[in-house]
Amino acid sequence: MTGPHPAEIDTSKPHPARMYDWYLGGKDNYPVDEAMGRQMLALDPRVPVMARVNRAFMHRSVTWLARHGVRQFLDVGTGIPTEPNLHQVAQRIAPDARVVYCDNDPIVLAHAEALLRGTDEGATQYLQADVRDPDAILEGARKVLDLDRPVALSLIALLHFVPDEDGAHELVGRLLSELPSGSYLVMTHATADFTPEESEAAAGKLRAAGVTLALRSREEFTRFFDGLELVEPGVRVPHHWHPDLGDPVPGQDDGIIPGYGAVGRKP
Repeated sequence: MTGPHPAEIDTSKPHPARMYDWYLGGKDNYPVDEAMGRQMLALDPRVPVMARVNRAFMHRSVTWLARHGVRQFLDVGTGIPTEPNLHQVAQRIAPDARVVYCDNDPIVLAHAEALLRGTDEGATQYLQADVRDPDAILEGARKVLDLDRPVALSLIALLHFVPDEDGAHELVGRLLSELPSGSYLVMTHATADFTPEESEAAAGKLRAAGVTLALRSREEFTRFFDGLELVEPGVRVPHHWHPDLGDPVPGQDDGIIPGYGAVGRKP
């Protein structure tokens, strides 16, 4: 599963995956990503903490899912690999776990091919595709995953880059429609509920740079889980979801984390 050669990387505007990498202290970003990242930090210096909180939520949710028998994962909006990656968390618990990563930035592909190595018992593959093309994602996923068996669909810190006019809820519904009973939706999402002024300023700066930021309320976020059974404790600020399953992120309790996280099961 491959896509365009990394030479096609667009460095003329910031990309969320590369900004996320910069927030986490990575080296796989460009000046345009750092410049926008610094603008975000000027609005809220806790943005790197938020990035780590999202990452920690992924670790805890995958731990919970693997312990509850899930052996297949479809991670859309993977971002640049940062250890431990999803497959490492899952395969430590279940070496036979099968994982498909998906992202739309060629730089992610370059690193995925080099770094995403899983167990011999399981499978770890990368697909270059955009969340706005769910049919391509499903077609690629079928080559690795058995879609007649439960799959955890992971959308971590992704859907706030997909506005309603691009059919965000419909895209999630389309992906879930091909997954059987016992599958799960795993999501985190930024919100303006707690910091409306800072959030509006951040959305404006990103929009000016060509990046859409669709901050959704708790009610709008919860709509993604319509028809699903929410796993306890339901919709929470990300670091309040099963904190017992991982170590706290330094700084996570020093202020507001403007986002939500949840896991839902398809009945």
